[in-house]
Amino acid sequence: MSPLKEQIIEKMIYVIREQKVMFDSDLAELYGVETRVLNQSVQRNLSRFPNDFMFQLTENEHDSLRSQFVISKKGKGGRRYMPYVFTENGVAMLSSVLNSEKAILINVSIMRIFTRLRSFLMLEKDLSERVTKLEQGTNQMFKVVFERLDNYEETITPRLAGNRKRVGLK
Repeated sequence: MSPLKEQIIEKMIYVIREQKVMFDSDLAELYGVETRVLNQSVQRNLSRFPNDFMFQLTENEHDSLRSQFVISKKGKGGRRYMPYVFTENGVAMLSSVLNSEKAILINVSIMRIFTRLRSFLMLEKDLSERVTKLEQGTNQMFKVVFERLDNYEETITPRLAGNRKRVGLK
């Protein structure tokens, strides 16, 4: 799959309820089927899609997303029900429900993207932990340096005060 196509798929992945998900309409577009057909296939195989594989958005979630992204409005031409979203496991399960060559190829690409995103998150977490440890070590070193400077200043200041010539005044 081309890098451009992968970038398009990456932009179709959203975080909802702290999970990375894809909309039924986006998946249907990728598979080259109508959203209605995709959802009918899922409904016929509902036992394969528990709540951690797929869930339907609430009206509040849908309204919030509608204001953030271009999602069709209620009424004529729009959706008449809340969209379904699929987690990584749900997308993987779709390949067994939509058993076409295109669905399999698209699913392989989507799984690779999910895996890449997960490894980026793990790398980000690792880097964050390393920066935090580095900050703690640096803060400790600065504390020691400043304490030593304070001690040094206390020992030098009394000697300098008595031997210094006053400048500017006679």
